[in-house]
Amino acid sequence: MKKMQVLAGSAELAFTDLGNGAAILLLHGGAGPASMVGLAEALSASHRLILPVHPGFDERPRPEWLHTIHDLATIYLALIERLDLPRVTLVGNSAGGWIAAEMALRRSPRIAGIVLLNAVGIDPKPTGKPIVDPLGVPPAERATLAFHDPATFAAAPQTPEALERLRRNQQALMVYAGDPFMHDPTLRDRLARLDVPAMVLWGASDRIVEIEYGLSFAASMPGARFETVAEAGHFPQIEKLDLTSRLVAEFADGQSQSKPF
Repeated sequence: MKKMQVLAGSAELAFTDLGNGAAILLLHGGAGPASMVGLAEALSASHRLILPVHPGFDERPRPEWLHTIHDLATIYLALIERLDLPRVTLVGNSAGGWIAAEMALRRSPRIAGIVLLNAVGIDPKPTGKPIVDPLGVPPAERATLAFHDPATFAAAPQTPEALERLRRNQQALMVYAGDPFMHDPTLRDRLARLDVPAMVLWGASDRIVEIEYGLSFAASMPGARFETVAEAGHFPQIEKLDLTSRLVAEFADGQSQSKPF
């Protein structure tokens, strides 16, 4: 795990840096960086993977000023500048997808494109179903919301330490995205100004943010490509790692070879 100070030392970022080749920045959601490790390892065979830990997650310190999705977008733009990453593809799951979208809207010439994996961030109203808070349902039902095959893929924390880490990670998520819950009422309209290629991958069995939400997200971005991932829920990078990593790699390769906008 590497560490780097950004924004004149006002924030410290911890991140994993794997592989070589076209750069991909992986942005996790409320499940924490562990939910992206498999994807990072799969892609690192042919790409350079940067997987940061959001401040406040996994016991990482969070400066008091850092408390919104916009703030996270700012520090990750600073990170790709410090690392001097050219033509980087942003890949975000859940709230990580929201961060990726906000970063792309800042129009950094370093961003080649974005991939959203069952992202949140847009307001589901007036016609869509609300974004489900997994902590607001009985524990026995949470895995069925998030996974197509919970018996195989939903690994419950096994130790008091792991349970405490999960609790603190959820607390950190609520700091960044708790009010309004998991969305910015302005984001949908602002996405019309997106000027980089976008691909939306959606686990078809997701019951936290259902596929209609994903279709609406893609429709908000000019020219966005939408791909359904069958037999996967909120974490297609876990349940369908091979397919997800292949689609992400193909997209990233296409953007790294294209001319900047």
